Amino acid sequence: MQLPGRSRLLLLLLLRAGGLRAGERSSSAMEEIATEKEAEESHRQDSVSLLTFILLLTLTILTIWLFKHRRVRFLHETGLAMIYGLIVGVILRYGSPSSSGHDKPFSCSQEDRPFTTLLVNVSGKFFEYTLKGEISPGKIHNVEQNDMLRKVTFDPEVFFNILLPPIIFHAGYSLKKRHFFRNLGSILAYAFLGTAVSCFIIGNLMYGVVKLMKLVGQLSDKFYYTDCLLFGAVISATDPVTVLAIFNDLHADVDLYALLFGESVLNDAVAIVLSSSIVAYQPTGENTHAFDAAAFFKSVGVFLGIFSGSFMMGAVTGVVTALISFLFTKLHCFPLLETALFFLMSWSTFLLAEACGFTGVVAVLFCGITQAHYTYNNLSVESRSRTKQLFEVLHFLAENFIFSYMGLALFTFQKHIFSPIFIIGAFIAIFLGRAAHIYPLSFFLNLGRRHKISWNFQHMMMFSGLRGAMAFALAIRDTATYSHQMMFSTTLLIVFFTVWIIGGGTTPMLSWLNIRSVHIQTPGNRTKQESAWLFRLWYSFDHNYLKPILTHSGPPLTTTLPSCCGLLARCLTTPQVYDNQEQLREEDSDFILNDGDLTLTYGDTTITANGSSGSRTATTSLDGRKTKSSSEEALEHDLGMGDNEVTSRGTRLVFPLEDNA
Repeated sequence: MQLPGRSRLLLLLLLRAGGLRAGERSSSAMEEIATEKEAEESHRQDSVSLLTFILLLTLTILTIWLFKHRRVRFLHETGLAMIYGLIVGVILRYGSPSSSGHDKPFSCSQEDRPFTTLLVNVSGKFFEYTLKGEISPGKIHNVEQNDMLRKVTFDPEVFFNILLPPIIFHAGYSLKKRHFFRNLGSILAYAFLGTAVSCFIIGNLMYGVVKLMKLVGQLSDKFYYTDCLLFGAVISATDPVTVLAIFNDLHADVDLYALLFGESVLNDAVAIVLSSSIVAYQPTGENTHAFDAAAFFKSVGVFLGIFSGSFMMGAVTGVVTALISFLFTKLHCFPLLETALFFLMSWSTFLLAEACGFTGVVAVLFCGITQAHYTYNNLSVESRSRTKQLFEVLHFLAENFIFSYMGLALFTFQKHIFSPIFIIGAFIAIFLGRAAHIYPLSFFLNLGRRHKISWNFQHMMMFSGLRGAMAFALAIRDTATYSHQMMFSTTLLIVFFTVWIIGGGTTPMLSWLNIRSVHIQTPGNRTKQESAWLFRLWYSFDHNYLKPILTHSGPPLTTTLPSCCGLLARCLTTPQVYDNQEQLREEDSDFILNDGDLTLTYGDTTITANGSSGSRTATTSLDGRKTKSSSEEALEHDLGMGDNEVTSRGTRLVFPLEDNA
C-alpha cells in the first residue's frame, strides 16, 4: 500500500524525531557513564596521593629509628623527610603520564576581576569551576595536564587550618617554663624587636636587588617595595627544629636552648602578624605602593590590634577550658571524654581567632601556654598523659608532612620562578638581617643581665637561624602574582639549604664553640632575682589568687584574701586545695630558681648555692655517697628529672640534664 506524499512526509518526520530522541537518550547515558568513570578515577587518584604521603611518613619514621639507633646526627628527621619528598616529586613529575584532558581558554574581556566560582553552560548543562590562580600569558599553553600532580598539590588553607595548629599548640603546651620565664625579657626582645629589625633590613636589601634585576633586564613583571617587605616578614620566621633536637640529644646549655626555642615560638607569631600588617598597608591616592605616613601608622595599629587581640583570645580560651575542667570534676571518671573536650577546645581556639579576624597562630600558642599552666592541673592523671602524647604525635606527623610536601613541591608546584640574582641576594640579606638581629640586641640585653649572653652563645644563635614550616606556609599562602611566585620558590630553596647545611653543621659548630656540655654555674649565680622582672610582678598574683580559683591546687584563698572576704574565700576554695598545697609549691618551683637549687659536694661536705653547708640538703648513704632529701626527690620527680650528675675537676655537681616540665 502506498501512502500519499503528505502522509509519507509526516511519517518520515516522526521517525526522524524518534531517532533524535533515542540518540539524545543514548548520548545522555554515555555522558553519565563517562562522568561516573571520571569520578571513580578522581577518587582513585585522591587515594593514591594520600597513600603517597602516608608511605613517605612511614619511610621517614623507619629511617629516623635507624639514625637514632646508629646515633647519626648530621641529618635531622625533617631534612630526611624533604629528601624523600624530593625523590617522590621527581618520580611524579617525570615518571607519571599526562592525562588526556585539554584546557581551552575562554575570553571574558568585559570583566575587570576574576570570579571565585564560575558556572559554564555546555549544551544546556551547567558545570561549576573554581579559581585556581593566575597564569602568565607566556605559559597559557603549558598548563599542567598531569592529574596526579594536581592531586598532590594541596590548598594552602590545609596548612593553616589543619597542620599548623597542632605544631604551634604543642610548642606552647610543652614549653619548658623554668628557663623560658627566666629569660623572658631577652626572648621578647629577640622575638619582637629582632624580627622587626630583620624584616626591614631584608626588605630594604631585597628592594635594592629588585632594582638591580630591573636594571639588567631580569625582571619581567611588577615587584613593589611592599612585596619586598612581605618577603622580609615571611623569611624572618625561624624554625630551628633541627638545632633544638640536637641540643636536646647532647644536653647543651639550657639557657641557650631556652633563648632559641622561645625566640622561634614567639617569632613565628610575630612574623605572621607582621605579614598581615604589611598586606593591610594601603596608601590613599593613585599610587597604592608609595609611602604614606597615615597608612604606615594604620599598619602599626593593625599589628598591635591583631597581636593583642589574638593573645587575649588564646589566654581567655585557655582560662575557660580550665574553668570547665575545674567545675565539671566528674569528667575525671571519663578520661576519654576529658581528653576529647581538651582537644576540641584547644583546636577551636585557632579557628575562632581566624573567624574573628585575628591570627590563629598567636591565639593557639598562648592557649597552649595557659592550658599547660592551669588546665593541666585539673586533668586526671590519665588525661595528662594522653593530652601530652596526643599533641606530641600530631606535632610530629604534621611537621614531617609539611617538610615532605616541601620536597614534593619543588617538582609539583606549577608556578615556580627561579631568579639567580634574587636567590643570591636573598641569602645575603637573611645573613645580614640575622646578624643585625642577634649581635646589637645581645649587646643591649647584656647591659641589664647578670648572666651575660656570651659571644659563643651569640655565634650559635646567629648560626641557628633556620627557616622551616612557618616560612613555607606563609609563602605558599598567596602565589597568585609574579612577585609572590618568585618569593615562594626562593623561600623553598632557603629552607632546603638551612635545614640540610646549617642543620647538619650544628654538632661541629657546638664542638667548635665549646658549648656542647652542660653549662655549670658557680654558687650564687642563679638567684630568685635573676628571673625576668616582668614575670616576678605577675607571679605573686597568679600564685596567691589565680591558681586557687582556676585549679584544685595552691594556697587556700582563706589564707591569701583579706579577712573581710572570708565568706567569698570559703565559697571559692575547694577541699582539694588543702590536699594539694605541697604539690603546687613543688610545681611552682619550676618557674623561679631559688638560692638552693644547686648543690656542690666537696668530699664529705655539701654546700648549697647560697654558701651554706651541712646536712640540710643531703644525707650520707651507707656507701658514703650523698643522697637527696625526700623533698628534693619529690621535687625532681614532679619535674620529671633524674639523678643525672656532672663531674667537673673532681667536683660532683647534682644538676638536672633534662627538664621535661
